[in-house]
Amino acid sequence: MTTPMPTAADLLGRRKRILVTGGAGFIGGAVVRRLLNESDATVFNLDKMGYASDLTSIEQTLSTLGEGSAERHRLLQVDLTDAAAVEAAVKQADPDLVMHLAAESHVDRSISGPGVFIESNVTGTYNLLQAVRAHYEGLAGERRTSFRMHHISTDEVFGSLGAEGRFSETTPYDPRSPYSASKAASDHLVQAWHHTYGLPVVLTNCSNNYGPWQFPEKLIPVVILKASSGQDIPLYGDGLNIRDWLYVEDHVDALLLAACNGVNGRSYCVGGHGEKTNRDVVETICRQLDQLHNREPSHLDLVKRVTDRPGHDRRYAIDPTRISTELGWVPRHDVNEGLEATVKWYLSNQEWCQDVRSKAGYQGERLGIK
Repeated sequence: MTTPMPTAADLLGRRKRILVTGGAGFIGGAVVRRLLNESDATVFNLDKMGYASDLTSIEQTLSTLGEGSAERHRLLQVDLTDAAAVEAAVKQADPDLVMHLAAESHVDRSISGPGVFIESNVTGTYNLLQAVRAHYEGLAGERRTSFRMHHISTDEVFGSLGAEGRFSETTPYDPRSPYSASKAASDHLVQAWHHTYGLPVVLTNCSNNYGPWQFPEKLIPVVILKASSGQDIPLYGDGLNIRDWLYVEDHVDALLLAACNGVNGRSYCVGGHGEKTNRDVVETICRQLDQLHNREPSHLDLVKRVTDRPGHDRRYAIDPTRISTELGWVPRHDVNEGLEATVKWYLSNQEWCQDVRSKAGYQGERLGIK
């Protein structure tokens, strides 16, 4: 029997002011919703409100929490590349905990336009570190003792695996794309600010996330939406690239545990025991849609192989032993069950998908071709 996860309130303790960067994004939004639902903390949501930012899920959460809850969510529309604005935002938030999720994260977009990834993920993290360092140095007593900056990163910084083995906290960095290189740089900056300036930090590196409210440019929502509308489903290369799929709410469990209970200066790898080839993912979604729509012929007939992504890493897989043994984290969702729930969510929320794609000027076309 799985031990219940502590609530956000249990984990936060006396921390009442939480700064979440990228809180209008997919994973950041899930963190913000959990904090609002399970604690009485005030959440300062620092987000530049870029193409993939959206507050719909947070607004829905606030509406269910009732009168006065809106005061617990403060949007700070700030671009991390603006150092003065970041400094002012950190001063306004006066945080007890910083969870840094803001990042440009789509590999295909990093191939087409790497510059924004360097600016946002590297320079932006530097600006945040400087502002948070100044804030930390002004704290005293219990607030100083319990303060932590949590940097959220990706397993892609470790490069590509062969058929055997899994990434762990001791795996050497070997990034292969502009995106993963920018995240590797940000990881190193965070560790340097910890060792040089004594900033209390914790880092996590996660595998591919999926679930409701993900901007529909990533593999799983793209497949669901194209298949459900009868469009061709693009499958890169031979489709045998492997990812370790992690349901977003399981990731939020891990993030809160690491942020509040993780060892200062330590990193934790988070993976969902959900290894599947891209072809497996596409075929699973197609079969689930076949059952839901009672469709003949199968949605599998829509799958079309396309030229592979440049530098496409072959396999990612995470060994989550450290976070499981030290912090008691275990994923609560089987990948097939999580995919089924995700498919049903996207089918029920196609108007939202169309709205966010229209706002971003993106309609499902392929990105990342050199």
